[in-house]
Amino acid sequence: MNLYINDYIAGFSATFATQHDALPWEVVRNVPLILEEMLRHLGNDYMVENGVAIHQSATVEKSVVLKAPVIISEHCFIGANAYLRGGVFLGRGTTVGTGCEIKTSLVLHQSAIAHFNFVGDSLIGSNVNFEAGSIVANHFNERADKQIRVMVNGEVIETGVTKFGALVGDACKIGANAVLSPGTVLAKGTVVKRLELVEQLPLGKS
Repeated sequence: MNLYINDYIAGFSATFATQHDALPWEVVRNVPLILEEMLRHLGNDYMVENGVAIHQSATVEKSVVLKAPVIISEHCFIGANAYLRGGVFLGRGTTVGTGCEIKTSLVLHQSAIAHFNFVGDSLIGSNVNFEAGSIVANHFNERADKQIRVMVNGEVIETGVTKFGALVGDACKIGANAVLSPGTVLAKGTVVKRLELVEQLPLGKS
């Protein structure tokens, strides 16, 4: 079973050319290395200090914590008390609201992670909107078997990892206080209702 990131995120290969054939969880595992390489090739329109690159057109409010490596692209906005760690990329025009935590994730262009959200170990497409309080969980704390598996077109794929959040396709809408369980894969334009729990594997497959 093949799972191509470009089928979900149209601009992925244009931004991360070296990762076009990698599986989503492989990309997530390598996010810090990917960003460290990208940092070497940024233009003079970025302010780079200690592994954190902020485009001169971006807005970063007070009390934001940025732990390298981080790349914040043009016209991004990051609200007060947001926390980005473990390797984070924000594409053009992306908004991260007050009190959000993003960990080891690539977020493509014009997406919005509203406020008081957690997104962990994930690939997020362009024009995605997370309403307030929605969560992308990245670890099965409650299970004895913590291996993460994903389901694509009815087939279960073993990832071989214990930390992976979601592959969220372009133009998805995630409602307030919804939860995407580890290993969630959302096709382009998927709508997740408010308060919905997304568990894609049937009973007995987890």
